[in-house]
Amino acid sequence: MILAIAVLRGFKSEVIEKQRGFGGDVIVFQYELNPSYDNTSFLLEDSTKSKLKKVPHFKSIEPFATKPGIINANDEIEGVVLKGIDKTYNQKFISSILVEGEGIDFSDEENATRQILISTYIANRLNLKLGDDFLMYFVQEPLRKRKFEIVGIFNLGVEEIDKSYVIGNLALIQRLNNWDVNTVGGYEVRLDDFSKLSESKNQIYDALPIDLRAVSIVEYYPEVFQWLDLLDVNTEVILFLMILVAVINMISALLIMILERTQMIGILKALGFANGGIRKIFLYNSAYLIGYGLLLGNLMGLGLCYIQNKTKLIKLDTTSYYIDHVPISIKVSDVLLLNLGTLIVCLLVLLIPSGLASRISPVKAISFK
Repeated sequence: MILAIAVLRGFKSEVIEKQRGFGGDVIVFQYELNPSYDNTSFLLEDSTKSKLKKVPHFKSIEPFATKPGIINANDEIEGVVLKGIDKTYNQKFISSILVEGEGIDFSDEENATRQILISTYIANRLNLKLGDDFLMYFVQEPLRKRKFEIVGIFNLGVEEIDKSYVIGNLALIQRLNNWDVNTVGGYEVRLDDFSKLSESKNQIYDALPIDLRAVSIVEYYPEVFQWLDLLDVNTEVILFLMILVAVINMISALLIMILERTQMIGILKALGFANGGIRKIFLYNSAYLIGYGLLLGNLMGLGLCYIQNKTKLIKLDTTSYYIDHVPISIKVSDVLLLNLGTLIVCLLVLLIPSGLASRISPVKAISFK
């Protein structure tokens, strides 16, 4: 049970952090009837930003824009979405997923417009490597093309993003779309507590002008979070089955103990022992066995969690699971609740079979062989 909880918590945490790191917690953009990757520009007033900063659990707000394009390299073409960021964008998460190179250097704004980050998926598809350059075509009127140099290669591990997105300079998208330097395609709002996402998203939406909308990361990538919700159900089923097995084993063990101690029960009753006292003897003995089992289970479960967390011994297919190893995350409260819950459930269930001891006749029990 410890392993089931640790793997589920670790897996959900890793996948959610990947989605949050790349797209923020709440995305703010212009309201459109037909949303597309080619954003409609808007300017967020300072007064609105001040309102957003007062929302509970607000952490930061970062501008971005997206624009679809076609990469032409090594006689191959690939449709992608260019995500533009600027110097105010926190590249800490981007740096954490880089496998080669470094993030975009905004110290030279003109040079930054030629820098680009691509995923390992796109690099392998187009046979590109760090330092290579290529042309990207932007389908608009008139058709425009730009030459980029690869300064970094990232691997998020989420195929839907890795095969679609490249990261560049927001200023380039502003030039291509003839936008004002202050207008953007959207904002990523980051929170310091993901558990408050729904509440904070509603408050952010209320603070925005009527022509803007706010979408949480859960709504932006619904298929990923629906899949994570299904994992919760799987874990609940696993825990139920494990507790059921534990209960059946303990009932069997208690019945065997009663059978083996039938003569002892008869002697105790003949000496005047109350039925409740006899029942307590067997329940105390059962509690000892359960406690011993819990101790061994904790040592094994936490030990395996520690080994996996340090060595990443068990690997996963990134294309199917978004991460390359089985992640582990466990809280002390999880362990305590599992132990306490198991102990209480087992002892409550054992009240019924322990009652059999009170129904044994002293005469028959003493002569029992």
